[in-house]
Amino acid sequence: MPFIASLLRRVYLSLSELAWSALLVILVAHLVASYLLFLLAGEGDLVGNPVDFLYYYMVTATTVGYGDLSPKSGFGRIITIMVVLPGGIAIFTAVLGKLLTAIGTIWRNRMRGLGDYSERAGHIIVLGWQEGQTYQTLRLLHSERHANEPMTVLVAKDLPENPASNYADYIRTERLADADALLRAGVAQARAIIARGANDDETPAAVLIAEDHAPNAHIVAYFADDRTAQMVKQRRPRVEAVGSLAEELLSRAARDPGSSEIAARLLSAASTDTAFSLAVPPLHTPLSYGDVFLSLKRRHNVTLVGMLSHGVTDLNCRDETLMQGGDTLYYISGIRLDPAAIAWARMGDVT
Repeated sequence: MPFIASLLRRVYLSLSELAWSALLVILVAHLVASYLLFLLAGEGDLVGNPVDFLYYYMVTATTVGYGDLSPKSGFGRIITIMVVLPGGIAIFTAVLGKLLTAIGTIWRNRMRGLGDYSERAGHIIVLGWQEGQTYQTLRLLHSERHANEPMTVLVAKDLPENPASNYADYIRTERLADADALLRAGVAQARAIIARGANDDETPAAVLIAEDHAPNAHIVAYFADDRTAQMVKQRRPRVEAVGSLAEELLSRAARDPGSSEIAARLLSAASTDTAFSLAVPPLHTPLSYGDVFLSLKRRHNVTLVGMLSHGVTDLNCRDETLMQGGDTLYYISGIRLDPAAIAWARMGDVT
């Protein structure tokens, strides 16, 4: 019969590969056979209560052997020696081996970039890998990662395994502009995306895909050519395009010695004092920049240096400039401020 032949073939394959279904069938068969044999041997203490029998079977199969339940008759002890012990230990060892193998496979797949982080939320995604630069980016992101923040996810092309497993999880892809890879990286609920392709032609394509699939994420993209960065800023206002500042730093340092060191400290996560941003929450009444400046300095020992309001960044605000909910403040501090620790309602009281 074709049906019986097909069934036997499936059974044979399951047994030969020791599939979970085959293990379950073997376990149930051995459990039932052991129960019936003990019942035949008259071991009432073992088979009188199903819970007691399962308890005895498990402690015997796992070689724990508490001794509070045991066969009383010689036939019952022979059953334990010939059937329960060897069969139970073999099944337990097989189950444990398959579990360890499955865990090892999951770990190896994650290292090879085959994992799935689509359910992750509130994390940062880094697109592209450049030896040295990207590793440093991941290290800096990790150094500022708070206790409850999910691990960063790196999406890169054709790396055999995760090159920075201490700092990020890894998704392997054939191209950066790959929607499936971004979905596996959890792009839908990511809070920020950093894109840096192998060149300025690859980066915009990755940015476009990221914009389509990450409606709420802040997107930062690096471009070697500053003109490309300016073009992206104009055409994709949601993207924060970053170009090389080497020429500006060189010319400024020549006229203002030490300015390059100041810029490096403001941008370095490892610096004692560096620049941070702070979103202004909804306010009952607008606050003056001067009052907020003095309040933050006196109560939190931070220096306010600028404000982003209505898409315009001002690094030298007048004291009477008003700020409202939704604006962004930039400040210099040794640590990032906890927004919950700021008493916005008392900002006007700076005496």
